[in-house]
Amino acid sequence: MKRTILLITVITAAMMELIDTSIVNVALSHMSGNLGATLEDTSWVVTSYAIANVIIIPITTFLSTLLGRRNYYIGSVIAFTFFSFMCGQATNIWMLVAFRFLQGMGGGALLSVSQAIVFELFPKEKQSVASALFGIGVFIGPTIGPTLGGYITEYYSWPWIFYINVPIGIVVASLCSILLGEPVVKQPGGKIDWLGIFLLAVGVSALQTVLERGETEDWFETRYIVWLTVTAIVGLCLFVWWELKTKQPVVNLRVLKSRNLSIAAVLTFISGIGMFSSVFLTPVFAQRLLGFTPSQTGLLLLPGACMAIGGLIVSSRLLQRGLSPMYLIGTGIIFFGWFSWKMSRLDLDASGFDISTALIWRALGLAIVTVPLTMLAVSSLQPKDMPQGAALNNMMRQLGGSFGLALVNTYLTQRNAVHRADLVSNITAYNPATVQRLSGYTHYFMSKGATAADAQQQGLGMLNAVVVRQSSLLSFCDAYLIVGAVFLVALPLLLFASQRKQARPAVILSDH
Repeated sequence: MKRTILLITVITAAMMELIDTSIVNVALSHMSGNLGATLEDTSWVVTSYAIANVIIIPITTFLSTLLGRRNYYIGSVIAFTFFSFMCGQATNIWMLVAFRFLQGMGGGALLSVSQAIVFELFPKEKQSVASALFGIGVFIGPTIGPTLGGYITEYYSWPWIFYINVPIGIVVASLCSILLGEPVVKQPGGKIDWLGIFLLAVGVSALQTVLERGETEDWFETRYIVWLTVTAIVGLCLFVWWELKTKQPVVNLRVLKSRNLSIAAVLTFISGIGMFSSVFLTPVFAQRLLGFTPSQTGLLLLPGACMAIGGLIVSSRLLQRGLSPMYLIGTGIIFFGWFSWKMSRLDLDASGFDISTALIWRALGLAIVTVPLTMLAVSSLQPKDMPQGAALNNMMRQLGGSFGLALVNTYLTQRNAVHRADLVSNITAYNPATVQRLSGYTHYFMSKGATAADAQQQGLGMLNAVVVRQSSLLSFCDAYLIVGAVFLVALPLLLFASQRKQARPAVILSDH
């Protein structure tokens, strides 16, 4: 019973952390107006959390060793909960950005350490079940984040996006203080790798800022984006060199000698691109172009989320029966590619049913990929290396999400300009369809009492609105295709993975 309660507790903590990666996205305009900030400044609320997450996740193993995993995990839950409350209390935008960064620092352990705990609660022959259970949290968290944020913002107010973490965090911290013990397999202690921590913080912060802010700042047309890009490249290259050289690295990159972990990390990066970019594209597409409310958008995602849970369970059972993870990963990639194709075929008359059925393929694809990828990552690692492998794998998912969002934002902007230019080139006085459409608009506005001149101007405005919607639709279709193509290109990597026996992990449960 204690084991079950601990399992539910740590998965809930991981879901809470992942929900917060995307829950604020739909509330940025409300925050901007309430705090008297520009939308550009408000977007740092998202950026600061992502930077903190990507910095802290790879060093969770080191911090667990330094502080004791039980103390570090419970302390992180408390920090996440406290700074969630402080985010809701923020009275200006930069106070909110600072508290979001600290919230992200606390949230890092809620993902990687939770995953390590889940794996250690199951024997070797049940690892696929552990992957499925943890995969539910990994998949559901980012998926319901925007929906939950939209609902809270629509019916309550944006501070409640953060306040809802408080009671959950208190319960999680209380249960962990009773149930969670130290792992049997422990990492040896040693001196603190301050240089490694510094290089990681500088390199990742610069990279994450470039990815999050690049499109807004017109990429390399802005001086500070150029300097941050150089800083990211130099900082991360020095970090890799130093971590491979030093005897006691803060991030043990040597575990990447495992071919399976390396391949899983690349595939997890790609799955992060698909997971986060698709959960960004779909609500924006449904709300901006089709006029769905946040609540209606949430209902679109619900059937897929339910099917995903079934997919996770089925894939774990198939793995238990001896099916190769490669077949499941390949199937999941193809399913996601089919989802991307179906979404790219939609038009402005698409119904909620059309989107929901397409989203089911997305959900099944990502669900089928999640369990075998998680198992592949740790399949050839020793118990002492599993936490570091899990942390690196989780970092790759978060980085994949950042790359994916940067990719689709840039691609949407570029394709929108291309499609607009193509459409506008056909709107001339010599095009009978254009003349007929403009004449119809003009007569409509004249029938409402406008003068001929005003009616024509209003007609031109309507014509421009049609062009804007059509060019936006076409750019979204292109974005879905490019995300699906990224997934399909990853298929050949499966040929290089190998199956190895996984070492039996140590079970952790508190004696009290």
